[in-house]
Amino acid sequence: MNLNLWKEYKIWTQECKFVDLTHTLSPETPHWSGFMPMDSKNIFNYNDGFNVHEVKVVTQYGTHIDAPAHFVEGKRFLDKIEPKEMILPLCILDISEKVKNNSDYSITVKDLEDWENKYGKIPENSFVALRTDWYLKKDLDNRDSNGNKHYPGWSMDVLKILIEDRNVTAVGHETSDTDPAIEGAKNGLIMEYYVLEQDIYQIELMKNLDQIPPKGALIFCGFPKYKDGPGFPARCIALCPID
Repeated sequence: MNLNLWKEYKIWTQECKFVDLTHTLSPETPHWSGFMPMDSKNIFNYNDGFNVHEVKVVTQYGTHIDAPAHFVEGKRFLDKIEPKEMILPLCILDISEKVKNNSDYSITVKDLEDWENKYGKIPENSFVALRTDWYLKKDLDNRDSNGNKHYPGWSMDVLKILIEDRNVTAVGHETSDTDPAIEGAKNGLIMEYYVLEQDIYQIELMKNLDQIPPKGALIFCGFPKYKDGPGFPARCIALCPID
């Protein structure tokens, strides 16, 4: 085998761009409203010869990975996710224009069919991210006057096609839940449970998907090999061809 990854890397740095898909981790980082903001304190400083922080944060905070065991007993924890699952072809399903007119929008089978008619079949073992441009909002919960949340999300029909027919490895989105808020309030998080029940992982609270082409990019998902971990803040980066 004559593949030289060092040469490939040089090509990447010259002909591709790196896009960070991750919110910066801080007490102000977007997170699910049921969790407390992260807390950190300095326990050693440069007067001690080195700088160390002690951090208190829930596993599902900011841009994070949900391991299958987050919802489903008996499924994989973080330490069981294979390295080959962390570098994947990246497909972007863009429903951002429809979301502008309907905050409760969920992606339809027709949306997926339109994507595949234009760009080809979703490749096996890929990562499929749902672009809504929701990360640009200051208030991700988007509550109405009665306190009800309104944000977009996946649909069960599309998730089943992606997972059962296209055999994707992972999915991701910009909101704090897989399910559209109005659906989650009515039926519970049945779509999130379905995804994780299939023993695949997902990334939540992604950003900058509007900077990624619909096809042709790679995603690199980094997170700790946390024993029996149901999730953790993640660092996700896309490698994209330069237009």
